[in-house]
Amino acid sequence: MKFVDEAYIDIAAGDGGNGCVSFRHEKYKEFGGPNGGDGGRGGHVFAVADPNLNTLVDFRYSRRHEAKRGQHGMGSDMFGAMGDDVTLKMPVGTIITDAETGEVLYELLQPGEVLMIAKGGDGGFGNMRFKSAINRAPRQKNTRLAGRKKRTQARIKGLGRCRVAGHAQCRQVHTDCRHFQRAPQNCRLPVHHFAPQFGCGARRP
Repeated sequence: MKFVDEAYIDIAAGDGGNGCVSFRHEKYKEFGGPNGGDGGRGGHVFAVADPNLNTLVDFRYSRRHEAKRGQHGMGSDMFGAMGDDVTLKMPVGTIITDAETGEVLYELLQPGEVLMIAKGGDGGFGNMRFKSAINRAPRQKNTRLAGRKKRTQARIKGLGRCRVAGHAQCRQVHTDCRHFQRAPQNCRLPVHHFAPQFGCGARRP
């Protein structure tokens, strides 16, 4: 398996759906009133720490991850469906930073930890939300809100305990090094810290 400890990822949460302007139309009911539904929420983007992964190679060749938008509202009091969420599986110890500013945004430190890294946009209100005793035939609606979009950089800063998953990763980095030795059992240093310690010429990928 190719070891990749850094990758740039473009993520985009889904936009919300627009609200609907609609009125009830039935025989013998001339003034049925507004029945336009709300738009659906856009999909979120989540990151989950998967203990079975030890590399970010999947994101090296698939950088764009976009959640679905919410459906628009419809008549007959029907609300739009929510957009499907996107879940990105990353190794434990992954740190997600802003690609432009370098600010640390999220850290996946515990196995199974789930973080929302991009929030989907809310759906707009339909005209049924604006009816009142004074305004009985509203024609107002709200447009959708855009989902958040980010350009992030994910990197494996720490690999946890070497006795759990570090040995396989250390061997991958030091494949060509004859001086490779086992790291201490309770070591929490990143992989690239072992190269100077053992006097080999291996470098970070």
